[in-house]
Amino acid sequence: MKGITDLLSIRRLGRSCMKCKEAPAVLVIRVGDAFCKSCFKDYFVHKFRAMLGKNRVVYPGEKVLLAYSGGPSSSAMIQQVQEGLSRDAPKKLRFIPGIVFVDEGALCGQSWEQREQNVSEMQQALQKTSFPIHIVPLEQVFLLPRSVLQSSLPGNAQHAENYKQAVNSFLGQQRAHQENELSGIADELAQLRITGYECDNNLANGSSYSCPPAELTSALMEIFNSARTLTAKLELLQSLRSHLILHVARTCGYSKVMSGESCSRLAVRLLANISLGRGAFLPLDTGFSDDRYGDVVIVRPMREYSAKEVSFYNRLFGVHSVFIPTMETKAPDNSSIQHLSEAFLTKLQADFPSTVSTVYRTSEKLNISRKEITDENVQQERCLICMCNLDTRVGEASAFCATQVSQHLSQRRPKNNAEPTRHSEKQCCNSGQCCESAASCSSSVPGTQDFLPLLCYSCRVTVKDVTFVSSFPPYILKEAEHRSRRLEMRREIQEFLLDEGGGNM
Repeated sequence: MKGITDLLSIRRLGRSCMKCKEAPAVLVIRVGDAFCKSCFKDYFVHKFRAMLGKNRVVYPGEKVLLAYSGGPSSSAMIQQVQEGLSRDAPKKLRFIPGIVFVDEGALCGQSWEQREQNVSEMQQALQKTSFPIHIVPLEQVFLLPRSVLQSSLPGNAQHAENYKQAVNSFLGQQRAHQENELSGIADELAQLRITGYECDNNLANGSSYSCPPAELTSALMEIFNSARTLTAKLELLQSLRSHLILHVARTCGYSKVMSGESCSRLAVRLLANISLGRGAFLPLDTGFSDDRYGDVVIVRPMREYSAKEVSFYNRLFGVHSVFIPTMETKAPDNSSIQHLSEAFLTKLQADFPSTVSTVYRTSEKLNISRKEITDENVQQERCLICMCNLDTRVGEASAFCATQVSQHLSQRRPKNNAEPTRHSEKQCCNSGQCCESAASCSSSVPGTQDFLPLLCYSCRVTVKDVTFVSSFPPYILKEAEHRSRRLEMRREIQEFLLDEGGGNM
């Protein structure tokens, strides 16, 4: 409604474009920033390509996976990539794109027919592109290998040191090819479309998309039904979706993943993550690039656009988006921390137009130590779920330890209590709660107490809201068991280990 009001006010005032000073303006982005249709498109396109050129993260010839959700922002991102790869485009993009779509319809209670209809509508929206499309149901997380949770060191660290040299090398290779083999990268995209669907037989994509087994859908619903709050469900969904996209990227040879979060979405995430205790990871969660996975880097080229700019662009230039219901659809404002943060910012933005940009500019100033990312010792201590460096390795005088002590004391039972309640072995293991006697819990499935030392503070809060930890996907349970055994072994041989500053023998 606000955008329509701005459009009507422009027509009443008869303002001209602030850039060309000639054509009549058709929209107002911010107060005083009126654009005509042509100048707004130039402004929108320049901002996208300038963001990629300024950061120099995506290299010529790289395979880049575009994460598509069907929403306005990701649809506009794919439109920008498609136009940037055209032969006549200025500042032409020179990477090789692919598209991944994660079908989450099972979490909303949709039938298979409804999910097929959503996928069909999504394919129609993307039919103009010649990019390979990987369509993956969320149920595939139960088939992921344990290696997904193992961070790999960047494979192109030396290559990334000299961007200009990489560009010149790529251009030289282009000139060396005969018969215009790489004219507009059309031939490479055609070849990729033939071979791209063969990257993994376990990943359903393209026309081979089929209904996942019913047992996988039931297992997926069991995980999210065991989460007590919508906040925990959304955090868990984001982690599982990231693991699935990461596996697709690694399996199919993509070194970058482009995500379509806008400035408005990242501002909401910043406030929500601070409320959830993820302040230490804000540079990774909201920055332009996220290199926590090592060999696959998450890139956010749409982070300079507000939701208003994206909506105007899609409407003026016919960019089709697909509405797909999520767990947050029609939920009240106070249903989750994420939804409450979004409602707060949206209402504040309506009265104070600079709210979102102020929050976003604050996130730009945050940074993370490069030493923590490249240190091999720190690489081995990563959160089991979000794969960030553990922020729980702190001193005894820290606020985190004080919180742990307070929580431990509040859960202690009085000594004069009556006969303690007896738990069966099955109840103890499935509930994820530790019995008074640890030896009575003989199951190999890790419980909540086994998970907590392997998680960052925010993921600990999320897991505490999950009733049955044993319902997690097998790759998480196996990695948790593996790390728990390594920690136990390290404690047993701790007195025989040399200190880090002790030097070599």
